[in-house]
Amino acid sequence: MEIPRFIEKKLVNQIGKQKVLMLYGSRRTGKTTIIENIRQKHEKDTLMLLGEDIQVSEYLQNRTVANYTQLIGGKKLIIIDEAQAIPNIGKILKLMIDSVKGITIIATGSGSLDLVNDAGEPLVGRQLEYLLLPLAQTELTQTENRLDSLNQLPNRLIYGGYPELIHLPSLEEKEEYLKSLVNSYLLKDILALTMIKGADVLLRLLKLLAFQVGSQVSTVELGNSLQINKETVDRYLDLLSKVFIIFPLGGFSQNLRKEVSKSRKWYFYDNGIRNALINNFSPLNFRNDVGALWEQWIIVERMKYNSSKGYNPQYFFWRTYDGQEIDLLEINSKQEIQAIECKWATSKSKIPAAFAKGYPSAKWAVVTKENFSEWIID
Repeated sequence: MEIPRFIEKKLVNQIGKQKVLMLYGSRRTGKTTIIENIRQKHEKDTLMLLGEDIQVSEYLQNRTVANYTQLIGGKKLIIIDEAQAIPNIGKILKLMIDSVKGITIIATGSGSLDLVNDAGEPLVGRQLEYLLLPLAQTELTQTENRLDSLNQLPNRLIYGGYPELIHLPSLEEKEEYLKSLVNSYLLKDILALTMIKGADVLLRLLKLLAFQVGSQVSTVELGNSLQINKETVDRYLDLLSKVFIIFPLGGFSQNLRKEVSKSRKWYFYDNGIRNALINNFSPLNFRNDVGALWEQWIIVERMKYNSSKGYNPQYFFWRTYDGQEIDLLEINSKQEIQAIECKWATSKSKIPAAFAKGYPSAKWAVVTKENFSEWIID
């Protein structure tokens, strides 16, 4: 059963508004399914182009209004799949959207490296960006009830939420799928879009990060372990974030001198990818990293949930040098703070005294397996 994706509804609502809709996301998250659904619903008005088709790429290099007007031929919706494969895609999209009236363009990309670099500046004010991540728990509840969600929780923490994986019948097939995804797709995107000649150092870096989920990460220590300099580590972390494998949380500080503000924590967008990297698919009761898996899963699911509601706060962690900490802070445009602590085993957790004193108006919550639905499910 195909699970409806919230982003598809958002894209459909923008059709007809003379915009370029940029749909990002790593491979296998469901971008092709979404644009195919949209194409079928608007078949008579849609022009579908494949960015990896050499003929398409060469044709689009003739950047003239006459060429694009002839190509579009009165269609109202232009879909360009894997648009990052087309050189100068930003200038191409700008000329199309500026010169051909009454159109909407959907451009997809497996990674934001080339698509953002080439399209970002030319399309200022003309584009809307959407990030498609693996299935959100709030999307899965369209086809399952709360009890199903609770029963599936151990599998979600171990195997993640890639759409194809959800339908695989055996745990062995899920494991093989995730291992293949890491080696054949995710790292392939990085190597194809950068000057890095081998995947070994990237795999080693990702494995180091996988063992440090929920912990502050020192790029100097990472560099020492990998025998590369700090600047190269920073560059690799940036590349890995631009193909949507990992993302950082920075430390939040406003009031207190003893707050940690310069460090970062790195998380994986999908628990299954993280577990595939360290080759650990053991059941939860045989693991010593359940707390880290829960923290990562809740943070990502909370971000997905907020995004589905059109709510996009800034995200941070909070920590002091004497060890008081909070897993996640959400800061909205009014500078209101929601503090969230993620606890798998127990709900017994008090707001840190320094935080309560420094931010007396902040809201505080502990998210557990008993109440998680209140925070990540509609």
